[in-house]
Amino acid sequence: MFEKLTDKITDAMRFVTGKSSISEKNIEDAVEAIKMALLEADVNLRVVRRFVNSTIEEAKGEKVLRSVDPGQQFIKIVHDKLVSFLGDADPASRALKLRGPDVISTVLMLGLQGSGKTTSSAKLALRLKKDGRKPLLVACDLVRPAAMEQLAVLGGQIGVPVHREDGAADSVKVYQNALAWAKLNLIDTVIIDTTGRLQIDEPMMQELSRLKNAANPDEMLLVADSMTGQSAADIAKTFDEKIGLTGVVLTKFDSDTRGGAALSLKTITGKPLKFTGTGEKPEDFEPFHPDRIAGRILGMGDVVSLVEKAQEVIDQKEALELQRKMEKENFTLEDWLSQLRAVKKMGSLQSMLEMIPGMQGQINEEDIDKADLKRQEAILSSMTRKERANHLIIGPPRRSRIAKGSGTSVAEVARLIKKFEKMRGMMKKMAKMGKGARGMDGAGMPQGMPKGFF
Repeated sequence: MFEKLTDKITDAMRFVTGKSSISEKNIEDAVEAIKMALLEADVNLRVVRRFVNSTIEEAKGEKVLRSVDPGQQFIKIVHDKLVSFLGDADPASRALKLRGPDVISTVLMLGLQGSGKTTSSAKLALRLKKDGRKPLLVACDLVRPAAMEQLAVLGGQIGVPVHREDGAADSVKVYQNALAWAKLNLIDTVIIDTTGRLQIDEPMMQELSRLKNAANPDEMLLVADSMTGQSAADIAKTFDEKIGLTGVVLTKFDSDTRGGAALSLKTITGKPLKFTGTGEKPEDFEPFHPDRIAGRILGMGDVVSLVEKAQEVIDQKEALELQRKMEKENFTLEDWLSQLRAVKKMGSLQSMLEMIPGMQGQINEEDIDKADLKRQEAILSSMTRKERANHLIIGPPRRSRIAKGSGTSVAEVARLIKKFEKMRGMMKKMAKMGKGARGMDGAGMPQGMPKGFF
């Protein structure tokens, strides 16, 4: 999302970085360039003015001008300002305020039609389910055709019950019936998918007010589309004034939008951005971390999020076993297939690369050969377990069969096996070299990164 903004801010930093001393003119030039970058990213004008004024005021102080490394001091100031404009650094302020298991908590999902409200409701339900809660999805969008059906399908995919009433005309009655069912079935969290419109109108607001008064929700989350830019902040402000909000969910965070919504929401509404939708899968739903996003914008990467993604899909015991295999050169094609599938679960390669410091903007989506990765998985999947366990038995007849089964050629199968043999030798060397590296674990990875991840 922030690729263009990152490029422009990185260019702006050239006015102050790498210099033994800087002047007020250097700072003014850098801040002016950052201002233009923010405006081009569709950040709200009032937010840009506040950012510029507070940054200049702090950067022109003695602390920066007389610093040993003024460029780094300036970057830190910009980073801290970005964090404050993106949200509160305290995670508790962005956590859902849900009650204990003995009392049913209610989350009201609000938003315009097309913002991703129904999908986000299901994503939130899945996240809460993984956290040990027992959620119920309630279909209270009685206006949009197929809204109830969509929620039912999503609920089935993630294994969360859905309360729907076909032909119902009163969303409050639907909620009350759902609450009665929830009490009988030991549900601890009710997530209500509410009605939406293409634009804000009075009938919608009246219905939402009735539903709010009946449900007395613990959380009222606005689902906003990041592709609408700074208008998402204006929509959030209106909803907050009319209904009241406790937080915002920003969808399509993985798109190529300019980032204006994320940078404007907190300042304009005063409400925290709590979650982001980062893809189409139910698992593509992440807590929002202002400090990590600020790091990405400044090209510093986000290793913490990368490690968390890895830990979600890679079992530590399996990773340790994989490490031992790498050291003894016992890494098999079966292990390779498992690693390919684990990386796929983590999301797009582009988004992962952007989390690595210095990689933002270095590799474009077009540079990643996704077709080759699919080809590799198809070839490996066409092998028998015996063949994946011992690639030496794969002679010409077997290669021919594997090629037919995977829709590839014998030459491509041979090329994959040759690549695997070369990679296995490199892995053994890397595993041995990494054992004594300071600040690294046994695989030469940063502390906390599951072994055998790459």
